[in-house]
Amino acid sequence: MEHALCISQIATLLADPKRTAMIWALMDGSAKPSEELAALAGLSTPSANAHLARLAAGGLLQVEARGRKRFFRVAAPDVSAAVEALASTTVASVARSLPSRPVAVLAAPASMRQARLCQGHLAGELAVALYQRMRVARWIERHEQRIDVTPLGARHLARLGIFTQALAQNCKAPITCDCFDWSEQQPHLGGALGAGLLQLFMQSGWLKVINESAALQITETGRQEIARLAPLPVASAG
Repeated sequence: MEHALCISQIATLLADPKRTAMIWALMDGSAKPSEELAALAGLSTPSANAHLARLAAGGLLQVEARGRKRFFRVAAPDVSAAVEALASTTVASVARSLPSRPVAVLAAPASMRQARLCQGHLAGELAVALYQRMRVARWIERHEQRIDVTPLGARHLARLGIFTQALAQNCKAPITCDCFDWSEQQPHLGGALGAGLLQLFMQSGWLKVINESAALQITETGRQEIARLAPLPVASAG
């Protein structure tokens, strides 16, 4: 019962739309002053300070004193992960409950929309684009609810140091799967293969974590190298 009470306390802190709006503005790992957060949430500065104090007391935000101003940032990566999970679940639940209506895209901070972490693999615009390129290049194929790596894809991935046969032996579940991208409203690559690609990108210095958040910075080299991974096939002459 004590654990349930702890969960409810955190849920109560996140239940207020104004507090959620201020935390959402900090999801990219930035630190912002209370005045800026107040404007973003449509609050007066005193009211925003009261909400921010509750979030800080609950361990969700960290306070930094810079001269006379106080800046706030997300306290730890687990807070960002929890908020993003709630965002993803919200979008998915709306889609399930109202399947005939288009779901409004949840606006993400620019740095998070471009590339971010998602349960150990890559998400955001870059991940969705890579997924589409791998499908068009026939590295992967979709069969109803299953994603398979093709022999062509396995050969190319092996050249990168990602061996799908080894992944299959060490993984009880399928080595890859669709993962719905809440900011792009399209799938990106999940599973062990998605995790392996993220690890490759990070170790190669193509992606870097921004301020210990879920947001990822794409280096110029990374942008070029990732674009080469699954080049679009050249159309044959008619």
